[in-house]
Amino acid sequence: MSWSSEYRSSKFRHVYGKAGSREQCYEGIPITHSVHDNHFCAVNPKFLAVVTESAGGGAFIVIPLHKPGRVDPHYPRVCGHQGSVMDIKWSPFMDNIIASSSEDCTVRIWQIPDGGLRRSLTEALMILIGHSKRVGLIEWHPTCSGILFSAGYDCKILMWNLEEGVAVKMIDSHPDVVLCMSFNTDGSLLATSCKDKKLRIIDPRSGKVLQESCCKSLRVNRVVFLGNLRRVFTTGVSRWNSRQIALWDQEDLSCPVLEEEIDGLAGALFPYYDPDTHMLYLAGKGDGNIRYYEVSAEKPFLQFLMEFRSAAPQKSLGVMPKRGVDVSECEIFRFYKLVTLRGLVEPVSMIVPRRSETYQEDIFPMTSGTESALSAADWLSGIDRGPVLISLKEAYKRPNPVGLRASRRDRRMMKGIDLLENISTNTDKESPVCFPAQLLKQVYRQQEELRKLREELREKEERIQTLELELNNLRNTRTHTD
Repeated sequence: MSWSSEYRSSKFRHVYGKAGSREQCYEGIPITHSVHDNHFCAVNPKFLAVVTESAGGGAFIVIPLHKPGRVDPHYPRVCGHQGSVMDIKWSPFMDNIIASSSEDCTVRIWQIPDGGLRRSLTEALMILIGHSKRVGLIEWHPTCSGILFSAGYDCKILMWNLEEGVAVKMIDSHPDVVLCMSFNTDGSLLATSCKDKKLRIIDPRSGKVLQESCCKSLRVNRVVFLGNLRRVFTTGVSRWNSRQIALWDQEDLSCPVLEEEIDGLAGALFPYYDPDTHMLYLAGKGDGNIRYYEVSAEKPFLQFLMEFRSAAPQKSLGVMPKRGVDVSECEIFRFYKLVTLRGLVEPVSMIVPRRSETYQEDIFPMTSGTESALSAADWLSGIDRGPVLISLKEAYKRPNPVGLRASRRDRRMMKGIDLLENISTNTDKESPVCFPAQLLKQVYRQQEELRKLREELREKEERIQTLELELNNLRNTRTHTD
């Protein structure tokens, strides 16, 4: 092997993991003891949501991100489900909207107030009924705000149009329970793993299976699309029950491009991919470490970088969207680690060690923002469009969130303010405002109108530039003729 193949120049070669201090952790959370292999945690720049243990139905807790510390045992929860909550996902376009699935065979859409919950929330914005068995997975469409996918133990995937509140497609091409779902960048392809250990690439609109793996040496459990590299990454187990990873060409699933055994542990391996840095993270259920790699389009395809180690085993990990990381600290990725035995949620930051005080544009390229690229009707009609990108340079100018590096004095002040707010809230006898499903539909329609107006404005600006150029050319022509 040549020197260049093993020691490759990379700006992420020295990335290291940094666990949050005790002041940055969330303690006293009764994390669910469910044995279902899922994340049980969802994060965005506003809130942290964790599925909790509860009696008489399912519940999850939503904590404002800037309020770490010990959580009160009587803290309000979202508790409208009649069965245990199996999955939760924040909307990538609206930070106050979260979807949840449950053993009661329903999917529910919730709206969280900006300051967090003051009372337990039982009334959902929308209840989606269509599965005949418990619903284990939900996944938002990456570029369309009004489309949600759910997978149940009835071996079916339902596509929901949230603008209408109805299921518009049922995909029943799986012979067993669907274990994982992942979209490509523009949402035109859906990769799934099933309990029959096969990998499938599906057209999400028609439900047609475009590709299906037939490699018997690898049993697939988890799958993730690798951005625009036209590759699919999977984790699973080999014939000898050792944990295994594989890289596939999305156009040909007959044989993996790369296949490698990791170890002989039993916990499921969860892959997390960052399309901005082309870094891939591997975290096992029950492990205390996080491995990370750099992915490339050419050989060796997968380059091992380093490993973050911790003594506390993780049940699962939540991931902060890129628009919520601390740009000024060169933080390129952030996990929220669930430690069930201690009732703890611990942030783990992946940091590029740099001393420069300027914005690092090479490690923070344009990333997905909160503006949807399509309406549900446009996407269902066959239009594909990539995500609307934003720059993180403005985030560099903002001060860091209070919860990440607040002094003890500041934290005491915040607790005092919260106490006063709670007292004033408890004296108010009025019930909280409930938002009906029609309001959510109205929000989606307004977003679509705003998007169309922006497109019309761009077209008119381009037209103005074209006319100005033609006018200048005409003037120059007349000047020469005179």
